[in-house]
Amino acid sequence: MSIVLAIESATKNCSVALIKDGEIIALQEEYNDSFSHAEKLTVFIETVFKQTNISPNKIDAVIVDKGPGSYTGLRIGVSTAKGITYGLSIPLYSIGSLETLYWQAVKLYPGYEYYIPMIDARRMEVYTQVFDSKGKVIEEVNAKIIDASSFNQYENNKVLIFGDGAEKCQTTLPLNNAFYITDLHPSSQGMNVVVENKIKKNEFEDNAYFEPYYLKDFIAGKPKKLL
Repeated sequence: MSIVLAIESATKNCSVALIKDGEIIALQEEYNDSFSHAEKLTVFIETVFKQTNISPNKIDAVIVDKGPGSYTGLRIGVSTAKGITYGLSIPLYSIGSLETLYWQAVKLYPGYEYYIPMIDARRMEVYTQVFDSKGKVIEEVNAKIIDASSFNQYENNKVLIFGDGAEKCQTTLPLNNAFYITDLHPSSQGMNVVVENKIKKNEFEDNAYFEPYYLKDFIAGKPKKLL
């Protein structure tokens, strides 16, 4: 029997869940354009413990989204997860943003041959990965600039393209059998299947050295001049 705290903060969705034996028993999340993870995350963690009357020192592990995604969001989520696991001397597990999206989509929208999660980057660029219907990785995580030839190898297959990066693809990709879902975001709801497998295989992270997977270097914007 295991109780796991799941933390998702890679995108605009701040999401926390408690998972018991592979089932989600409490969930607290909020999608917000203002990226209020710094204010919301610890509150959400406290809330799921109160909802279940489970004491924090009773959890067996933490799983966190490692990225890619928002630089700041990832830093907040990973640092919180590392702090909890270090303080309680419990294992830390991680999952990629796009894999989290896949597990959400395959449950909600079964029956597709290929699943292509997308997280919006800048302009016509997305973070993406390709899975088959069984969860096998067909294409590894990459940053892709979308044009008419992107994913043309799947033009004769039944494909689901989803995530907040999917919207920019609807008028660009000439895929005859593609269906688009633009309002699906990484959530701790997509972590329960994966964490059970990771626990069984003992695939934990080294707390001291674990860092988010940014995929691209962080580029800070120039501060606006005061008038």
